[in-house]
Amino acid sequence: MRAVVQRVLNAGVTVDGECVGRIGRGYLVLLGVGHGDTRAEADKLWGKLRGLRINEDENGKTNLALADIDGEVLVVSQFTLFADCRHGRRPSFTDAGAPDVANELYEYFLTLVRQDVEHVAHGIFGADMKVDLVNDGPFTIVLDTDNL
Repeated sequence: MRAVVQRVLNAGVTVDGECVGRIGRGYLVLLGVGHGDTRAEADKLWGKLRGLRINEDENGKTNLALADIDGEVLVVSQFTLFADCRHGRRPSFTDAGAPDVANELYEYFLTLVRQDVEHVAHGIFGADMKVDLVNDGPFTIVLDTDNL
């Protein structure tokens, strides 16, 4: 699994002109599921993400985790995180997980997040989504379970 995590002041996702999810201060997580990913990767990814100390304390140092700031989370499915651009000019997405498996793992990941976070919002799997955000910092991190 791969995730692009952006620390945000606020973020939202819109489908067909309707806002389907919005958060205040916290994390926007663009989540990609790859071939062979399982619930074990989702567990590992959320375990790492929830504990990351990427929020500023009273001294301006990044010492605080999501729970320390009572942060919110917006999760948006993003199969394009598995784009292979090594050949030609058109990306290949063959490394992305099959939609049925990816959707199940996306929903499972949301279940994990909801166990720890009071306000969780999400996009609609497979939909054409528009994401808006105010990146805080900016502070953006890429996580890949193959490297955790």
